[in-house]
Amino acid sequence: MTDISLDEAWNVLRDDDQAVLIDVRTAAEWTFVGVPDLSSIGRELRTVEWSRFPGGAPNPNFLTEATNGIDPSRPVLLLCRSGARSAAATAALTNNGFTAARNVVAGFEGDLDATGHRHGGWKDQLPWRQS
Repeated sequence: MTDISLDEAWNVLRDDDQAVLIDVRTAAEWTFVGVPDLSSIGRELRTVEWSRFPGGAPNPNFLTEATNGIDPSRPVLLLCRSGARSAAATAALTNNGFTAARNVVAGFEGDLDATGHRHGGWKDQLPWRQS
């Protein structure tokens, strides 16, 4: 499995028209926290839950939903809140033949600081929107 930084992820998405970004957080996170906005580079975000909310049960259809219509050789970048769920999702894709799956390590919100706030993720550095 290969990790990718936020800057590298943005450059891949901007420069490679075959690249796909999949946000693996929950529908609640997409709705209430926000999502990456790829409109400035003419791209669309794919959203597929890795685990279900509430309860955190694994999404039994993750592989089918995430990979529908994607050639296994295309660059697939996976993003979650802080990089943990997307690391597991990246491993799942890699184990199923996706040769260019990469985990966006900073995630959408980043890591917790000493005061319990998240910083350093997509939301701090790259375009995003809320519904």
